Amino acid sequence: MSEKITGGQLVVKMLESLGVTHVFGVVGGQTLAITDAIIDTPSIEFVHTRHEGAAAVMADAYGRLTRRPAVAIATTGPGATNLLTGVGGAFRDSSPAIIITCNNNGANIHKDDAQNADHVQIFAPFTKYARLVAHGSSIKQAMEEAYINAMTGNPGPVHLDFARDTIEQIVEDPPALPEVHPSRSWVGHRPVAAAEQISAVAERLLAADKPVIWLGNGGNRAQAADAVLALADALNIPVITTFNGMGAVPTTHPLVFGALSRMGTNLTTRVVGESDLVLALGNSLNAVSTGRWRLQLPEVIQVDVDPTMIGRYYSEITTGVTGDLAAFSNALVAATADRAAEAKAKRSDWIQSLQQAEKEWWELSASLEPENEGTVSPAAVVRALRDVTPTDAVLIPDAGNPGVWSFLWEMEKPYRYIKPVGFGNMGFALPASIASVAADPDRPVLALIGDGSLGMSLGELETLARKGGPIVIVVLNDSSYGNIRQEQVLHFNGRTIGVDFHDVDFAQVAKGMGLASKRVTDVNDLVETVKDAFADSQPFVVDVVLDRSANAWTYPAFVPFKATAPAPQQDAD
Repeated sequence: MSEKITGGQLVVKMLESLGVTHVFGVVGGQTLAITDAIIDTPSIEFVHTRHEGAAAVMADAYGRLTRRPAVAIATTGPGATNLLTGVGGAFRDSSPAIIITCNNNGANIHKDDAQNADHVQIFAPFTKYARLVAHGSSIKQAMEEAYINAMTGNPGPVHLDFARDTIEQIVEDPPALPEVHPSRSWVGHRPVAAAEQISAVAERLLAADKPVIWLGNGGNRAQAADAVLALADALNIPVITTFNGMGAVPTTHPLVFGALSRMGTNLTTRVVGESDLVLALGNSLNAVSTGRWRLQLPEVIQVDVDPTMIGRYYSEITTGVTGDLAAFSNALVAATADRAAEAKAKRSDWIQSLQQAEKEWWELSASLEPENEGTVSPAAVVRALRDVTPTDAVLIPDAGNPGVWSFLWEMEKPYRYIKPVGFGNMGFALPASIASVAADPDRPVLALIGDGSLGMSLGELETLARKGGPIVIVVLNDSSYGNIRQEQVLHFNGRTIGVDFHDVDFAQVAKGMGLASKRVTDVNDLVETVKDAFADSQPFVVDVVLDRSANAWTYPAFVPFKATAPAPQQDAD
């Protein structure tokens, strides 16, 4: 570069070269050298938020939906620490993001300057890579290394902390930057399993009587739906997902039986309980999936792009394979092709029994009637809205009960479902919805948000009104932290503490922030309201008065399956 540029301008030029198109954040004095440079960069959109926590969630959601990193930016001290919860969510759920904090001048870092904080120490446990950038000559290399860390292996957030004078001063001898950075062409490449491993797995998969594919979040990150379903079809293998793997395959496929987590479902726990081999694809077998490892499993073949994830749990029964899920699944189809028909035939009766069980399982949630008049059942919200929500819409449930009730959501297309799982951070769905529209302004979004979570992200209703887009926010309003209240009722003899609120009419609150809205107390009114809202393609908030009697912890469809022992045979006379 021949022209003189500041460090902040170089940062933005590097973002542009690396293909970053969105920056979310709250500006502060220390950030201005970067955010001012964005004004002169039409390819990058800056979306300012009401709270830095929302900016981190937006970067997380953007990475989940696009598999490309966005930036969350904040100033020093409280601005940086406000990012942390959202960054933790991205880290635990393997979402690529670039987290930028802007510190005080280099000479004053670690001194008693205003809002002083050691950002690198704070963010290191929740990022794949974290470093201070205190000299202009280090900007390019630091950003390249951060980008590669964010995108390779299990993707995740990375953190760069820029000293204020580093981004405000002129960079001596600025480096030449390509319009398209060469890292972008290879950084998404993933390792392929060795041929001998494919052969060994093929033999075990053909020999098993009742194998199951248990697909985790790695299926979303690899976008391996077609390959996984081709393998399932070829060998007649049922597919379930983890809680975090929901959306990785369409639930309408006849071999897909839903999600398994610590709360169920009745159907998926049956699939695993009857299996004799688990093919865990992109599945870490973590606490959420396995009931804190109390779940009994048969032999496990675990496949992951990151070898350090394999055999962390259930190691004594696990065989590990490192490689890309799609390539692995396609290779297995080829390796078993000559004996696939025999394998399919011997599993036919089992598959038919599971498909019958699935029909019976859906019947458990068929009723749309609430127990209490003037309210709407949470199961009815999910079941009824599927019919009026566009098939290409993204469903975004928030933490807690919205995610659990979304077990009842049918997905015809993959990769249109995200929620916070590993960190379970509340206040996710509203900012994530805004990020979805930032990534694709024409793609509709349905967000299911508990009133507890909305209370934690309420200011972003104004951001939603400002940003616009085809987003329908459905507030599951039971005037409480519903999931925790239900757990207290179940395990503490009905005694509750710290979980109940006054009734808040969020439709009125939304109107005050410039959004169209309505409060509903009837499922038919809910359906018509949401249908009209999607037709209008503008943000809309529906405040649903929820039936508090429905308990996600005891709901019949979510109670784990228990096999019934066969009746003893009596001797013939």
